[in-house]
Amino acid sequence: MADSSFDIVSKIDRMELDNALNQASREVSTRFDFKDTGVKIELSGERILVEAETEERAKAALEVLKEKMVKRNVSLKHLEIKDPEQSGKVFKIFAPIKEGISTENAKKITKLLKDDAAKSVKATIQGDAVRVASKSKDDLQDAIALVKGAKLDFAVQFTNYR
Repeated sequence: MADSSFDIVSKIDRMELDNALNQASREVSTRFDFKDTGVKIELSGERILVEAETEERAKAALEVLKEKMVKRNVSLKHLEIKDPEQSGKVFKIFAPIKEGISTENAKKITKLLKDDAAKSVKATIQGDAVRVASKSKDDLQDAIALVKGAKLDFAVQFTNYR
């Protein structure tokens, strides 16, 4: 019998992120408490930029964005939110988008699976993903539950389950 397997990856759903950004931008443009505060929420390259005339409004706009991301099932662990910086008359909050599993984090996952999962489960690092294989699909389900239950500081998704 062939081994069953799945991949553990850390990828953000760009469409859902885009939808969350659009919803947040629309909300801050229509809300009364954001009127005339120069609030902007936009995606520039691989980071999100939140801009406002006061630090409090920038933080509030960021909270609106977080709320929209959670509603669209986009993990907040994909963002590395920086402190507000003053740039001229505006405050800017940069939030770089984190994707992919670093080698260090991949080693944490493989160690977790080696220590706590069934003996038949084998984890191998493949670039920015971790391939988990086993002859038993039940053991793979247990491995998924184990990784989901672990307190990791990055978001994980499970793909290519066969």
